[in-house]
Amino acid sequence: MGDNKPHWSGSEVILNQLMEIARVSALAEMASGVAHELNQPLGAIATFSQAGERMLDRPEPMVNRALDVFRQISHEALGAGEGIKRIRRLFEQNPLKSDRCQMSELIAEIRPILEILTRRIKGCLQLDVPSVLPDLLVDRLRIQHVLFALVQNAVEASAQTSGALMIRIDVSTDRYCVETSISDSGPGVPTELQDKLFRPFFTTKRQGTGLGLASSRAIVESHDGTIGFENFPAGGSRFWFRLPVVEI
Repeated sequence: MGDNKPHWSGSEVILNQLMEIARVSALAEMASGVAHELNQPLGAIATFSQAGERMLDRPEPMVNRALDVFRQISHEALGAGEGIKRIRRLFEQNPLKSDRCQMSELIAEIRPILEILTRRIKGCLQLDVPSVLPDLLVDRLRIQHVLFALVQNAVEASAQTSGALMIRIDVSTDRYCVETSISDSGPGVPTELQDKLFRPFFTTKRQGTGLGLASSRAIVESHDGTIGFENFPAGGSRFWFRLPVVEI
């Protein structure tokens, strides 16, 4: 009787590592989103406070007490901005651990996990991945997190439709980059939501965090890559990311 324990044990280890990468990436993007949301109004408070100080700090000030209040507002607003920077530094990810590898290797390592995701909706996972590809210089786990997140997104989109549920991974290359795309059989991305997809905290799911696509974008861009999507005319969508190849 065969023993598959080592195989599944290895998959479980990778899954745990991916979930840790997802957690850290989500926290980093959460901190980034908080900073983005709060720094602008805090900067406005500081600007208006300083303007009030200039108006009151003149030969005939209106109210000296108000001047002190404005100075305190300015001080507190700037202090809050510094506090946000400190909070963000707490959640900064460790430096990238770059390895020379091929996308086919990264996909093969987590394929059992991706198939588990697909089977949950009684779907089928198809792969079109050349066996030989140009080398990449990437943090393996972080790029695998991007694959995991995009396949999970495709699974959730496909689950919204009936009929044959198909998730497809395609890899292609040119002299400059390797492109990996994940296609689904879902309803596609509505026009009014397309500009918001990769923003932190944006989600259309009841229990979603709005961080999966945002963290994927951050990881890809930290590797000097690009990420995007397109709708298919007949339905469904394709999310893709491109990573630069290692120069020979």
